[in-house]
Amino acid sequence: MTAAHPSADLDAILGALRAPARREILTLIWEEELAAGDIAAAFSLTPATISEHLRVLRQAGLVEMTRVGTSRRYRARPAALAGLHGMLEDPSKWQTADAIPERELAQTSTHRVVVATVDVPTDRALTFAAFTDPVLYSRWLGVPVSLVEGRFSATMEWGTQIRGRYELVVPPELIVMRWDFDDHNVPVPGRPLTGYLRLFDAQGGTRVEVHQLVDGPKQADFMDAAWGLVLGRLKEGVVAATDPGADVRPRPRRPKRRPTNRG
Repeated sequence: MTAAHPSADLDAILGALRAPARREILTLIWEEELAAGDIAAAFSLTPATISEHLRVLRQAGLVEMTRVGTSRRYRARPAALAGLHGMLEDPSKWQTADAIPERELAQTSTHRVVVATVDVPTDRALTFAAFTDPVLYSRWLGVPVSLVEGRFSATMEWGTQIRGRYELVVPPELIVMRWDFDDHNVPVPGRPLTGYLRLFDAQGGTRVEVHQLVDGPKQADFMDAAWGLVLGRLKEGVVAATDPGADVRPRPRRPKRRPTNRG
């Protein structure tokens, strides 16, 4: 019997990872085994669609299935993705968008983590709601934000897609999140970015502090800009976002980076 060519396995893996729903399924079962019904309950998709996604993931060798009585249970196979993270990341993934003056409104510093802080004039409960209510979140961030049962997603005005999950929520003081983003690359489950968002009472409002874990200097530079942008927009827009009568409009689409003049 002739062994399958390695490129065939790689093609199947890449094909399986192209669908965002299959990547989210892999993330869901990365560290725990779940029944098919529990997986389907976590998505706004039909059981038949989830079953088809699981079939594709199994054929690509990314998921294993076991039978427990009449139940089928699924778990990701992390070993199948070993070594693919760096290979599939586009060189531009950690390139920051330009023209983001909001980052100057927040203070950031880099240690083993990137630390970003900002003071806002809203109280802790309202500021916490700005990160947990998708309507408020969308208004101050300037782009639509989906937040369903702890899973969040947003697409920035230059096209970067952000997805993640709130792993721990302690109102009104702590959110622990694991997240990643699509930016001309295929994000591989199993190596999410981890951030800790803390809220403290401050004179005249709330201090928001983010600790974002990073792997190296290039990632740190990116996170310095990214969280500067997010917290800068929070400071700039949270008051209007929490005022139902305020006219808050989404930000217009634009390229990630402006063309450079060559002369």
